[in-house]
Amino acid sequence: MSRGRQIATVSALGVAALVFVALFAQRHGFFDLNVYYGAVRFWTGGGEIYDFVRPNSTYGFTYPPFAALTMLPMALLSWPAAIAVSSVATALVTWWLLRLLLGPVIAAQRWTPWFAVAIALCLVTVYEPMRETFLFGQVNMLLLGLVAADLLLFTRRGSRWGGVGIGLATAIKLTPGIFIVYLLITRRWRAAAVASGTASAATLLAAAVAPDATREFWTSALWDTDRVGVLSFISNQSLQGVVARLTTGHPSKALWAVLVVAVLAVWFVRSRAAVARGDEVAGLAFTGIIGVLISPVTWVHHLVWLIPALVLLVEHGFAAAPRSHRRWALLGLAGVSYVILSSRVVWLWEGDVGGFGTLLGSNLYVWVCLALLCCTPLAAAGSAAPEGAAQLGDVDVTAGRPVRGPKSVRV
Repeated sequence: MSRGRQIATVSALGVAALVFVALFAQRHGFFDLNVYYGAVRFWTGGGEIYDFVRPNSTYGFTYPPFAALTMLPMALLSWPAAIAVSSVATALVTWWLLRLLLGPVIAAQRWTPWFAVAIALCLVTVYEPMRETFLFGQVNMLLLGLVAADLLLFTRRGSRWGGVGIGLATAIKLTPGIFIVYLLITRRWRAAAVASGTASAATLLAAAVAPDATREFWTSALWDTDRVGVLSFISNQSLQGVVARLTTGHPSKALWAVLVVAVLAVWFVRSRAAVARGDEVAGLAFTGIIGVLISPVTWVHHLVWLIPALVLLVEHGFAAAPRSHRRWALLGLAGVSYVILSSRVVWLWEGDVGGFGTLLGSNLYVWVCLALLCCTPLAAAGSAAPEGAAQLGDVDVTAGRPVRGPKSVRV
C-alpha cells in the first residue's frame, strides 16, 4: 500500500473511531481524575485525604498514600491543565505500549511500523475499557505501562532494575502486586525481592511523610468496601461480580474462593509454561487477566490489562499458515473478544440479578477474560535464548520473545 493510501486509511479510521466515541461513549466528565484532584487539593489545604468525598457523590480517594504523593503536582495545576496532563500521559503510554507489543508481528509481517501502530491506536480508541480509562481520567494505562516496561525491558534481561516498576505500581494501587507473585512462581527471586523492596520502601516513605493518612488507609479506608461501590454493579466484571449477581442476598464467599483457586491454578500452569519458553509477553498477558479476575472489584476500565492478550492473538493468528483453521480461530477469537469488549453489551443487564440469561449476558466480559486466559497461545518450545541470559535449570526464564517468522509458533 502506498504511503498516500496509508495516510488516507488511518485518517478515515481515525474519523470513524472519533465518531463512534462521540455517539456511543458515556460522558464521565473525568470523574475519577476529579476525585484525585479534589482529594489532593483538600489534603494540601489541611484536610485528611481519606476524609475527602467528591461533591454530589459517595466516592473518595481509595489508593494508598504513596499514590497521593505521586499525584501531589496536581495541586499546582488548574483543572483544565490536570485534564490535559492526564490525557496526554495516557495517550503517550498507550502509543509506546502498542509499539512495544506489536514489534514482533510488525517485523514478521513486514508492516510499516507507524501505519500498524496508528491502526492499533484507532482500534483501541473504540475499545470500551480504554474509552472508560480516558474519559474517567483513570491511571490504568500508566500502571500497565510501568509493569510492561519492567517485565519486557528490564526483568527479562536480568537487569538489576528488574522489579522496580512492579514495586512502584504496587505501591500506587496494590492490585499490580499480583505481578510480584508472578515473579515468585516463575522463580525470578532477585526481581521479586526488588519489587517487594521497592513497594515497601515507597510505602514507608509515604508513612514518614504522611503518618496520619497511612494509619487511616491501612486500618480503615482499605477495608471500607463502600468506598469503591456495590459488588453486584454491572461494571464489576470480576469473579466476585459474577457471584454477587447470582442472588440478591450476600454473595457466597465460598463459591468465590473456589472460582479464584480454579483460575489461579490455570494461571500458575500457563505462566510457568510461558516463561519456560521465554515468552514474557504471554506471562504479562496471563497475569494481567488473572489480576482482574480475582480482584473483588474490577470495573470495566480495568480491562485494559487484556490488551497484551489481544495483541498476542493477532500475532499468532498472522503467524499461522494462510487460510488455516488455526489462523481463523485465533483471529476470530481476537475479533469477537474485541467486538464484545467494545460494545457495552453487558449494560443491557444493568440491575438484573439471577437467571441463566443474566448469568450469561451480564458477565460477558468475564467469559472473555476466561477464554483469553485459557486460549491465548504461547511461543514455540525451544525458542532461542539470548546469549548470556540467566537460566533456570536448562530453561531460559528471562528472555523475551524473539522476532518470529510466519510459521514458527504453536499452542
